[in-house]
Amino acid sequence: MADDLTRIPGLDAAAPQPGTGAVVEMRGIRKSFGQNEVLRGVDLTIEAGQHVVIFGPSGSGKSTLLRTINLLEVPTAGSLKVLGREYAHGNEPGVPRGKPVELRRDVGMVFQQFNLFPHLTALENITMPLKRVAKVKGSEAEERAAHALRSVGLLRHAAHYPREMSGGQQQRVAIARALSMDPKVMLFDEPTSALDPELVGEVLSVMRKVAESGMTMVVVTHELGFAREVGDLSVFMEDGQIVESGPRGFFDNCQNPRTQKFISAVL
Repeated sequence: MADDLTRIPGLDAAAPQPGTGAVVEMRGIRKSFGQNEVLRGVDLTIEAGQHVVIFGPSGSGKSTLLRTINLLEVPTAGSLKVLGREYAHGNEPGVPRGKPVELRRDVGMVFQQFNLFPHLTALENITMPLKRVAKVKGSEAEERAAHALRSVGLLRHAAHYPREMSGGQQQRVAIARALSMDPKVMLFDEPTSALDPELVGEVLSVMRKVAESGMTMVVVTHELGFAREVGDLSVFMEDGQIVESGPRGFFDNCQNPRTQKFISAVL
């Protein structure tokens, strides 16, 4: 991982510091699937440059909450504002709503499964959305894709297909693809859960570099050692609600008995 992530287009500017303005504001977010209410009135504010880690037991609503931020899951009720624009139902009648395609230009996402196109090379997996979504022209798209691959240590794999790469390498390509689109916030949905244990470290190393670059990040993870290291705001969820949250030092200073029990069982 020799290259610095600040070389990726969009990360060249000075990194914003946590507390310099809300990027994501969620108020009263609810989400139901049929009769099953998965999110039960969640409030969460994510500030520019902040690294938010969300953890909790399986089925607590973590991934659903993350997916509502880019409307992969549309909230049943509540307000979702990204960069000041309302994208969900909202609490103010008559306020115009932004479109999902507009939202996703500002919000990058990395999934549990790598979601690479198997018939495209690593470079092509990055250049295709640059050309089709961001309307970047051919040579510039290839240059941006090459920068992105270099930043995650994979430029020499540019011509390789997903089947020719390890799971960790594929996930690093997925991270590079999301970053190349110049997002304002990056979402990571348990990005190491599908990896063999020996490959987890290389992906977490890239994520550390993303954090160091100043990118606003929201990470759903079971890797609590990593969460403790990078999290400016730690959020513990259970049963569709935020049980407890707090700034750095949260893992040593949390007060809720359920939070304490979960952390002691995992760390």
